[in-house]
Amino acid sequence: MRAPTITDALRARRLLADHLPPTPLWSYPSLDAAVGGGATVLLKHENVQPTGAFKVRGGLTLLAGLGAEERARGIVGFSTGNHAQSLAYAARHHGVPCVIVMPEAPNPAKAAAVRALGAELIESGADMTGAAATAAAVAERRGMRLVHAANEPALIAGVATAYLEMFDQAPDLDTLVVPVGGGSGAAAACLVAAAVAPHCRVIGVQSAAAPAAHDSWRAGTLVERPIRTRVEGLATGSGFALTQEVMRAHLADFLLVPDDAIAAAQWLLMRDAHTLAEGAGATALAAVLTHRDRVAGRRIGVVCSGGNAAEAELRACMTEAA
Repeated sequence: MRAPTITDALRARRLLADHLPPTPLWSYPSLDAAVGGGATVLLKHENVQPTGAFKVRGGLTLLAGLGAEERARGIVGFSTGNHAQSLAYAARHHGVPCVIVMPEAPNPAKAAAVRALGAELIESGADMTGAAATAAAVAERRGMRLVHAANEPALIAGVATAYLEMFDQAPDLDTLVVPVGGGSGAAAACLVAAAVAPHCRVIGVQSAAAPAAHDSWRAGTLVERPIRTRVEGLATGSGFALTQEVMRAHLADFLLVPDDAIAAAQWLLMRDAHTLAEGAGATALAAVLTHRDRVAGRRIGVVCSGGNAAEAELRACMTEAA
């Protein structure tokens, strides 16, 4: 397993050009006012992808690179939802059998979307650790290709196309804030910024209630931490080798935010930017609002990584705002 390069990202951009149009990058004066300090916030709308999240870029890139034998065997993935939809979408596009393992009682909207895309869905395990164990067992038993949620160079290369777009759209960004679960988005942002915008600081952000990636980055080694967050897209219990390797080389800072701040950012996006964001999709903005002193006067790129919020999540978000 090698870290992807900017060449891999450029190849992925060419591959995806016929499948996914560039997503918008918009500014909202109301968000700038909320952040204050003379900062300008530019919001990348990955929530408008056909699966509602940025990860579809990685799924399409990975499936396109599989050989005929691997495609015939099929793939198995484990995910709380967005990675699952990415694989299911790409598998349907390429005619590849696909099995997805989600932790028990998953987000109903994400589970329904996976089934609608034609994938077989298995609910197993109390959290991502349990789902990953089941996925590995299914892959071995059926002879299918196990697709990890983070330790896949092709996934990172595909996701990197979002950041190539960002710097095409706004070359003068000086700060890029990216939510971190497994770390594919932050690793992709680091990869692109280092190559095309070395002046830009990339900052990762994770829920303080599931800080495994943050603590792994700080410690310089992979660590495990309890998962207590209610933000399902950030619910990872350990750091992952490949994404940590890239982040350690290039990430400028890594911040933590409480779940309540993420919910408040979700509401702000709905009210002031007319944008539906799931918790992970609002996490970058939550970091900007929570750590205003670190971004004062800067031109900040914020990624809304996904909009696949469950109904209960949205109701809770609006209730707290009221």
